[in-house]
Amino acid sequence: MQRKLTRSNNQMIAGVCAGIAEYVGWDITMVRVIYAVLSVFSAGFPGLLLYIILWIVMPKAN
Repeated sequence: MQRKLTRSNNQMIAGVCAGIAEYVGWDITMVRVIYAVLSVFSAGFPGLLLYIILWIVMPKAN
């Protein structure tokens, strides 16, 4: 069975972080916290731009 990376229905904004968490089998809250920490504390991590790109590229889950 092949898994597909999709945006999740368990969403706060667009379901990107939840989709990534479901794909790798991690806790959704942990992925959201990691994303927020990387976005806030790293000047080299363009978090908002990456999130918008993933929002456009990742298909919506059925």
